[in-house]
Amino acid sequence: MLKKLLTAGLMLSVSATAALAGEVKIGFVTTLTTPAGVIGKDMKNAVELAVEQMGGKMGPLDINLIIEDDGFKPDIGKQKTEKLVKQDKVDFVSGFIWSHVLLASRKTALDAGKFLISSNAGPSPIAGKLCNKNFFSTSWQNDQTPMAMGEVLNQKGVKSIYIMAPNYAAGKNMVAGVERTFKGKIVGKDLTKWGKDAQLDFSAELAKAKASGAEGIFIFYPGKAGGAFIKQYQQAGLQGKLPLYSVFTVDSIALPKLQKADFKGVLGSEMTNFWAPDLDTPQNKLFVSSFKKKYGHYPSFYAAQAYDTMYLIRSAVEAVNGDLSKKDEMRKAMRSANFPSVRGKFTYGKNGMPIQNFYLRKVVTDADGVWTTKIIKTVYKNNQDPYVKDCKIK
Repeated sequence: MLKKLLTAGLMLSVSATAALAGEVKIGFVTTLTTPAGVIGKDMKNAVELAVEQMGGKMGPLDINLIIEDDGFKPDIGKQKTEKLVKQDKVDFVSGFIWSHVLLASRKTALDAGKFLISSNAGPSPIAGKLCNKNFFSTSWQNDQTPMAMGEVLNQKGVKSIYIMAPNYAAGKNMVAGVERTFKGKIVGKDLTKWGKDAQLDFSAELAKAKASGAEGIFIFYPGKAGGAFIKQYQQAGLQGKLPLYSVFTVDSIALPKLQKADFKGVLGSEMTNFWAPDLDTPQNKLFVSSFKKKYGHYPSFYAAQAYDTMYLIRSAVEAVNGDLSKKDEMRKAMRSANFPSVRGKFTYGKNGMPIQNFYLRKVVTDADGVWTTKIIKTVYKNNQDPYVKDCKIK
């Protein structure tokens, strides 16, 4: 009898060891096709760089990274999330550029008990009434970055602005954010068509903005739309006449193309963000230098957030020494934000959104003649999103 118990105990021990010596499956949903694929490629490059730096392991587990393309569509994003959860049986679902894709996919991941990590999208419902203990963000809540820009406009004494953004969840949040803090007058507002056939001709809206008498124009146009807007802004002769203030528009994805086309109208333009390539933290220095060496250009904020996603997940896996059944301990580890982030030390709100600094950045030319962005000043310190009050998590 004793021999049988010892044998059973040995088999259990071997079984547990084998489980711990397995793999952690990480699903990453992004956009790799359509013109918006340029963003997804930057994120894919960043997560693969992180995996390489980790030696392909998190604690005792091998990393099994499964990347899926949402095609810039909520229904496809949901289908890919279902595949990751039901077929691939991933431990983490992560990624998500677009708020409408994340909102369509969230329930599939969370109802299955998976950890859901947003590497970009930060729609207000997820920060508020739809918050969940298993949701974390490595970016921001949508309103926060434009809220910081609204404060910058106040500090500059700007009395009136014209607003333009795409007509979808994040675009509406960006508009709400700047309107929340800007104390001047909104003299005009255009929410333009978005999606696979997004509007890229802004000539009519720019004519309206020019005629409005506004002291500045605030925009949010990610990806290809941002480059198209900047080009048309300069062609319309608005540089120096209608100062440009933006969020998530002018970045390392748009700047190389703008520099190649010699659209100098973007130089000196200002934007707010939690991150910049010159942010002085040890992890950011490692990230930016490694990314530039491997891919030949500056990383975008999308890449920075995707990179952080992998290190956040690693902190959870290492906290339980690879025993992924210990969900409570993994959740606690992520909640502590005790991992090497590109942004430096920060904390999490109860809704899983970072409480972090936001900076004013300006487009400049670096020592090698490359257009990039640099931090001018800190606008907010340890800023928390306004929707956390609606989150019922204790």
